Amino acid sequence: MGSTRRLTELRRALPLAAAALLVLALVVPVWRITLEAPQYPESLVVDLYAYPRLGGDYEEVQLLNSYVGFYYPDPVFVEPNYAVHERAIAVPEWLLGPVAFVGVAATGVFVALAPTVRKLELGLTCQLVGTIGVFVAMFAVIQLRLHQAGHALDPDAPLGGVDGFTPPIVGTYEVANITGLAWFGPGGYMALLAVALLVVAFRLRDSGATVREAPELVRRSVEDLRTRIAGDRDGAVVRPATSRDGTGRSAGRASELPQANATEPRSEPTSETNATHTRTANADSESGESPS
Repeated sequence: MGSTRRLTELRRALPLAAAALLVLALVVPVWRITLEAPQYPESLVVDLYAYPRLGGDYEEVQLLNSYVGFYYPDPVFVEPNYAVHERAIAVPEWLLGPVAFVGVAATGVFVALAPTVRKLELGLTCQLVGTIGVFVAMFAVIQLRLHQAGHALDPDAPLGGVDGFTPPIVGTYEVANITGLAWFGPGGYMALLAVALLVVAFRLRDSGATVREAPELVRRSVEDLRTRIAGDRDGAVVRPATSRDGTGRSAGRASELPQANATEPRSEPTSETNATHTRTANADSESGESPS
């Protein structure tokens, strides 16, 4: 019962959820390229998986790419579901995609089952750093291969003389009369969500909050964020000048200086007071003394 209760802690449950997302990402495309060309009235879509497999309109796109001499990569050690051109660049590391996804997922399960809090906190830190490192390395290798493919165009292609180009992992590009958009597929979004869950688990590494308490944590976080934004906004609107004494009052302005007894009403001279002064003056004059 105790071990089951521990797995409901967010810092343990989130790595498990991230692991499930990474495994599911292997069965759907992780990357998607959309192409537009004048000879095609509708956009063409190519889906790429974490292993050597293509989906969508990859056959039509291969024909379109052949006009400029751009070919799908050769995974070398396996036979993909598309025809490999003899001038295609070799990309044997494509086979390691599932290894990376499954490895990160297995690490999440291992961390979630850590026997002590200290080992759990250390595991969450190492997993987050390692996961980010793995995906950054994957992005770097993919971008390098795209650069190589875009600068190894077939000189014997029908549209010869096309300058080399580098398709981005995410973004738009143009080559000849073809416009392309590279973006995440469903698997890519799953991987991003998995990394986000690991970040949250790392932030909660010192908290024993459970899954049942998650809505309350979200509500508090939203309220704190609103309060912080409101405070920053009020601070930006009113910024009193700071004088040399650090009081926040602008020096040299009499209207801002403190006035003693400013709120107390001043007493006005009454008729009785005037009469008293008159009698005193007359008495002094009769005695020959000058009034002071």
